[in-house]
Amino acid sequence: MPGPIYHVGATAMCPHGGPVTTVSSNARVLVGGMPVATISDQSMVAGCAFQLPAGPTPSPCLRVQWLTPAVRVTVMGQPVLLQTSTSLCLSPAQAPQGPASVTVNQGRVIAT
Repeated sequence: MPGPIYHVGATAMCPHGGPVTTVSSNARVLVGGMPVATISDQSMVAGCAFQLPAGPTPSPCLRVQWLTPAVRVTVMGQPVLLQTSTSLCLSPAQAPQGPASVTVNQGRVIAT
């Protein structure tokens, strides 16, 4: 599915409101002055306050696993991430906790 290319400066959040920070190994391809994010980049969540109801036991989202990158566009051999890419936020026990949502992103460069 086509969508705007996701980049390091975009705003993304876990399902519980924790901000997602993406660290890119790409320094060559920029959109909006920021490096393009690829499937191999690390996306970490900080400040997620989710707790399991039984307990209550803290179970914050720690990282984002991106599942569907762009099909046709790559950077340094790695598929780029899109605003429409599906993802899964994972807890410390690697339990899936829901998808991350990209709320603010550049809108000029579209990929499939």
